[in-house]
Amino acid sequence: MFYYVLKYVLLGPLLRLVFRPRIEGLEHVPSSGAAIVAGNHLSFSDHFLMPAILKRRITFLAKAEYFTGPGIKGRLTAAFFRSAGQIPVDRTGKEAGQAAIREGLGVLRKDELLGIYPEGTRSHDGRLYKGKVGVAVMALKARVPVIPCAMIGTFEAQPPGKVIPNIHPVVIRFGKPLDFSRYAGMENEKAILRAVTDEIMYAILSLSEQEYVDQYAAVVKAEEAEEKAANARKFRRMPLS
Repeated sequence: MFYYVLKYVLLGPLLRLVFRPRIEGLEHVPSSGAAIVAGNHLSFSDHFLMPAILKRRITFLAKAEYFTGPGIKGRLTAAFFRSAGQIPVDRTGKEAGQAAIREGLGVLRKDELLGIYPEGTRSHDGRLYKGKVGVAVMALKARVPVIPCAMIGTFEAQPPGKVIPNIHPVVIRFGKPLDFSRYAGMENEKAILRAVTDEIMYAILSLSEQEYVDQYAAVVKAEEAEEKAANARKFRRMPLS
C-alpha cells in the first residue's frame, strides 16, 4: 500500500517535478505478466525514477548495504527502500549470485516486473560496462522477456557522491522486448548465458549511446582505487626539496 502512496502522492510527483523525465517506448513494457526490465545504472536516483514513471509496480534487487545501516537513520533508510519495492541482496561471498537469482525468480513467479542492473553496480564514470550473466539465468529459467531500458542524463543530474540532484533533463527509453525462448533449457550453458547477456547489453547500449567498456565495472573501480592509492603512497615517499 505504501508503495503506491510513495509513487503517486509523495516521491513520484517530486521526481517528476525535479527531473521532468521524457519517456520513450513505454508501450514496450507489458501491461501484465512477468518480465525483466534490464537497464544501465548511472545514478542513485535510477532506483526511484523508473518506478515513478511505470504504470505497473516494479521490484528491484538492491545491495544489502541500503538495508543494514546503523541507528535510526539506518532503520528509516531500510524501511524506505522496502516501501519503494527494493529487495536486499548480499553481493559478497560465493552464494551472493545465487541468492540474487532466487530472489529475482520469486518476483517473476508472481507474474510481476523485475528490475535489474546487469552491470551489478553503478557506473562511476558514465560509461556502460560488461553485464553479469545473472540476468540471463533468470530470463531463461523463468522464460520471460527482457525489456532493455536506458537512463539518459541521470549521471549528470546526480553523479556518484552528490546528495542533492542538479537540474538536468532526463530521458528514460525502453526498447522492444527481447525473446530468448530459443534458448529454453540451456540456462546451465556458460556460452549461452554469455551470449544472452551480451545481447541484452548491446540493446541497452543502442538505446543509451554510451561508451562501452568490455570489463566488469567493479573490477575497473577496484583497479582505479588501487592505482590512486599507489600514487598517494608514492607521493608520500617523495623527498621534500
